[in-house]
Amino acid sequence: MRIGDAKTSYIADEMIFDTPVRRAWFAALIVAILVFPLIGNDYTIYLACLVAINVISATGLNILTGFTGQISLGQAAFMGIGGYTVAVLASRWGVPFILTLPLAGLASAAFGVLVGLPSLRVKGLYLAIATLAASVIAHFVFAHWDPVTGGIGGLQVPPADLFGLVLGDDRSMYWLIMGVAVIACMGARNLFRTRVGRAFIAIRDRDISAEVLGIDLLRWKLYAFALSSFYAGVAGGLFAYFFRVVTPESFPLTMSIFFLAAIIVGGMGSILGGILGAIFMTLVPEALRFVTTMVTPFYPQAPVVLSPMREVIFGLLIVLFLIFEPHGLAEMWRRLRRFFHLWPFRT
Repeated sequence: MRIGDAKTSYIADEMIFDTPVRRAWFAALIVAILVFPLIGNDYTIYLACLVAINVISATGLNILTGFTGQISLGQAAFMGIGGYTVAVLASRWGVPFILTLPLAGLASAAFGVLVGLPSLRVKGLYLAIATLAASVIAHFVFAHWDPVTGGIGGLQVPPADLFGLVLGDDRSMYWLIMGVAVIACMGARNLFRTRVGRAFIAIRDRDISAEVLGIDLLRWKLYAFALSSFYAGVAGGLFAYFFRVVTPESFPLTMSIFFLAAIIVGGMGSILGGILGAIFMTLVPEALRFVTTMVTPFYPQAPVVLSPMREVIFGLLIVLFLIFEPHGLAEMWRRLRRFFHLWPFRT
């Protein structure tokens, strides 16, 4: 075990980056984010933006499922609410970007509160089915409420305009998306140093005991749904600005499964787990596409065989991580850190 790590004040105990090494790693991460657009090509910039959007949404789902213990299959619907809110406000009413993104989060949060109302009476698989039903209803509305959503054809989204600066390409959007992702992750990390975050964890660990201690279960569960949905709505709004179009097929049910897989693979109940899981699950299809490209000259049927494998791989990854590493990539990272903390005096 580590020694010489005792905290002598409340301030030291509450610090996020409590050692020089952690502060150095965080500084290196910020430098890497700032330098990356200067050395990356268009494809890697695109991937970085997509990863950051997925990190925001996965972090929101981790707050609800990983920290509060409320299983949700409605993340795609919450992102869709945010995406369509941005599209309608920006394309039809000309609302500036500085307002559309927060409003997208608030609209999704309001929908999340409605979806979370059954959470006092049902839990586990039953709650998952309730959120799945909400996702199906939202998708039906997206596809058939033509006067507002544009139906199957969807809506075109004008480029984001930040104080007169038009963010019309991936490189300019990179700074916006990365900035929001960093703020979202830091906000979530700080949340669990407060009474709100501790109430979420108490509900997850033993909801009856939490209620005996004075925690209003319905109130705090609805807070968790609202906060998680707010994150998803912001991610959906950024998705709309990034791709410049939203359609019902932009937010399919498989997207909800994708984010649930991401937090399982990354590690539920860990902010780092949501980040690692989103990165990993976003890059898996790209790795599969790369393998397909390499194999095609030798096996022409490779695209036909490997293209449908994405969902199979997602399911397989969930099963393997549940069996061999239930705490996900975050636990693997923590074990690696402990190894080097103790090396060469490991046991």
